[in-house]
Amino acid sequence: MGSNYFAYPGPIQEQLTQTPEGYEPFYISHYGRHGSRHLINDSDYDMAFQALLRADSLNILTSLGKDVLQRIKVIRDNADKRHGELTQLGAEQHQAIGERMYNRFPEVFEGKTNIDAKSTVVIRCILSMENALHALLRKNPELNIRHDASEHDMWYMNFSDKKLDKLKAPESVKEAYDAFCKRHQHNDRLMTSLFTDENYWKNEIDAQDLAYHLFKLGCNIQSTDLRHEMSLYDLFTEEELYDLFLQTNAWWYIHFGPCPLNGGVSPYSQRNLLRVMIQEADSCLRLPHPGATLRYGHEVCVMPLACLLELDDCGKQITDLERLDDENWLCYKIFPMACNIQMIFYRPKQSEGEILVKVLLNENETRLPLKEVTGPYYKWSDFRTYFLNKLDNFKI
Repeated sequence: MGSNYFAYPGPIQEQLTQTPEGYEPFYISHYGRHGSRHLINDSDYDMAFQALLRADSLNILTSLGKDVLQRIKVIRDNADKRHGELTQLGAEQHQAIGERMYNRFPEVFEGKTNIDAKSTVVIRCILSMENALHALLRKNPELNIRHDASEHDMWYMNFSDKKLDKLKAPESVKEAYDAFCKRHQHNDRLMTSLFTDENYWKNEIDAQDLAYHLFKLGCNIQSTDLRHEMSLYDLFTEEELYDLFLQTNAWWYIHFGPCPLNGGVSPYSQRNLLRVMIQEADSCLRLPHPGATLRYGHEVCVMPLACLLELDDCGKQITDLERLDDENWLCYKIFPMACNIQMIFYRPKQSEGEILVKVLLNENETRLPLKEVTGPYYKWSDFRTYFLNKLDNFKI
């Protein structure tokens, strides 16, 4: 239910499908989100804190309300001057991902091979990259690593497309989303459990805003050391938690998924990233030992990229927002903290032949909208033809 605040669980698929006979992995192209972090904005911590603090000064908090105020103070103090920064768990996530990448595909990292790593200019992404690279370097000290973080690459590493953004939520889509949310907003019980004065919370408190901020704080506890000490989930019933998740899930589907209500345009925000990944792969595949190209950025890139690639159910178009969960379009499966997409390339060991590729989402094998060679393995020539045509045919 944490959606983009879900702390990376690691791969569900422990054993990968056997490599096709006569083939070996030789190159990896990757884009990953930073690891677990503190919430980004002052308001993420201050909204609920200030609302409860004011009510406490008026002596209209219940005993639970007073307890929640103290819990939020601890959460707020823990994140003081660390808003948006990587947590220790976030560092550990990327160390583990780097180590698993090496262990799963040791042939890619043999000898004095090159690793080209780039990050967006945001510090939590840079530190995520550095933690992953340290893990790889511990496995093979001979690696030749080049790492960089520059505005020079932000046009594809974290592209902001203002024209496309305007197309994501026209008035008709906003109306559909607002109606959906109203059907899933049930905050009276929670407000009554926190405040002793019903007139006060009905007239002075935005109940939905407070409920959402409490939910958000509760979800992000799992990314901090406080996860061993406290929770805010006890404030909600299971139905209330699920309703809050559904609203978040629908928001992400509209703004970054393949939502047909806006023409399914949102995934094309990552058209520059996908084109660069294809072009760089074409270049690297010519080398005898290309190594890996690693990129570190944000969930607002990973999610639309997964949808643009139509991985598993990511590209599914669902008109009725009420059907998203029933149709298995669940945002937390796509973009938890430290989420990542890995394209693994395979070549014949002995002779000339087709280069194959498989794509991992969060280290799990995925299906592509192509004819498979076997299992999750596809011809690179089919991949590049299909997706370059898809990109070429898109017009804003």
